[in-house]
Amino acid sequence: MHLDFVYLRQATRVSSLPALRVADPCKSIPVDEIDRLFEGGFDGAAEEWPGIVCSEVGGEEIAILGLPLGPQGDAGLLLAGSRRPGFPSRAERLLLGVAANQVAVALKAAWLLREQERLADVLDREVAERTEELAAANQSLQREVEKQQLLAAENRQAFDEIADLKARLESENVYLQDEIRSEHNFEEILGNSPELLKLLTRVELTASTDANVLINGETGSGKELIARAIHSRSSRKDSPLVKINCGAIPAGLVESELFGHVKGAFTSASERRVGRFELANNGTLFLDEVGELPLETQVKLLRVLQEQEFEPVGSNRTVKVNVRIIAATNRDLETAVQAGAFRSDLYYRLNVVPLRVPSLNERRSDIPELALAFLRQSAKRMGRPIESISQKTMNLLIDYAWPGNIRELQNVIERGVVLSQGSILHLGPDLLPIEGPAEYPGEARTAEGQSSESLDEVQRRHILRVLEQTGGVVSGPNGAGAILDLHPNTLRSLMQRLGVRRTSRARGGLPASPSRGTGTASGPTPRFRSAAAPR
Repeated sequence: MHLDFVYLRQATRVSSLPALRVADPCKSIPVDEIDRLFEGGFDGAAEEWPGIVCSEVGGEEIAILGLPLGPQGDAGLLLAGSRRPGFPSRAERLLLGVAANQVAVALKAAWLLREQERLADVLDREVAERTEELAAANQSLQREVEKQQLLAAENRQAFDEIADLKARLESENVYLQDEIRSEHNFEEILGNSPELLKLLTRVELTASTDANVLINGETGSGKELIARAIHSRSSRKDSPLVKINCGAIPAGLVESELFGHVKGAFTSASERRVGRFELANNGTLFLDEVGELPLETQVKLLRVLQEQEFEPVGSNRTVKVNVRIIAATNRDLETAVQAGAFRSDLYYRLNVVPLRVPSLNERRSDIPELALAFLRQSAKRMGRPIESISQKTMNLLIDYAWPGNIRELQNVIERGVVLSQGSILHLGPDLLPIEGPAEYPGEARTAEGQSSESLDEVQRRHILRVLEQTGGVVSGPNGAGAILDLHPNTLRSLMQRLGVRRTSRARGGLPASPSRGTGTASGPTPRFRSAAAPR
């Protein structure tokens, strides 16, 4: 097959084109201008094509066959021209159709390849852009995760602190409820005996400091009450006073009670426990019966006193505290130190300010006041209409030895309130252990006197005893009026009503101190007597 020319142009879409025959003569047209001549054939209908195409040779007809490339000519247009008469034949048309199809396939493949490369480039750019976006998002997410992890750590720490505070508040709440439910011997320290007044003076001087205090005294003498008085008058009064009876706790649990423990510290430690030292932070810790502490606990207690820090049982976390220690004991710790039962260094740490609480036997002048206070307290609590104590019972109370001190006195009065009838408290030998009359100055009395004295006689004797102690001074800070909590004029009127008046002859009793009396050191000591008493 002989072709004078073949022209190929890619296009987006062409229609099927008929074979055209170009007449001669005409002006020769270069082949490269065929594209311009047939340009309209790409976008228009076949009848709009130019009707004449001349060859370069001229004088001959050229048959031109237009074949679309692809099913719809979407690949372009193929033009083939020949001067041979009868072109194109059926075979030539078929061959050229096959060639056009192959060209269309090749163009389509080339276009697809270029499109694939273009799409690959686009995809690469999109992937790169997306990768950068994802990388930026990943970094942002990582920063957010780190932030969340930091917040989670802070939350865990906050939750731990909240749990600690909750445990501490629960412990404080239980402790304060126990304090509210507990009964104290009395709300205020009662009594005006010289021994008690001397102790209260030292309490006032000690309370304003942070010095450790060691209170010594017999069981039931009011050591805890003295500790409360020190705390309530100190700068720590707005913080708790936490108490622990060292002798009432099993030896294996003392350390846990004092310092607390963490969950799992030992078999029964199912939750964290706040110790008494941590509860008493910024306040006061009262160690009752401190002489009963085991030696191994004494070592750890000494460290807390020295360093003001400790570790709870089962924990390596150090807890800082600021605690004042008030210790109490009824034992002779000096003897315990010599016997090796109490550490000497701990004893000296505790015994910065020693205070001794006098026993009730040393405060016999305070027994009537204490007994009446306990009577009012018990009668009110039990709903009994008892208002006073019989003279016989009061004499028995004054004469009794009181080995259990104030606590025993309170229990005896409460027993009498339960078993007495009427408005006057009576105690018989079956309610009060009767021992021989205690020996103390100026208190000799007969059995007849014990059974016949009235309440006025008890008041008269009490006033006489106080006047003996003050050397006859009625007014002033150290006078009988201050001790009896009475205005001097009221006391003088009461003395006049009871028949207590000055006598010129000194009788039995202690001499008055010159500084407390109204006379001179060399003058006679003023004495008072009862008009009802024998001269």
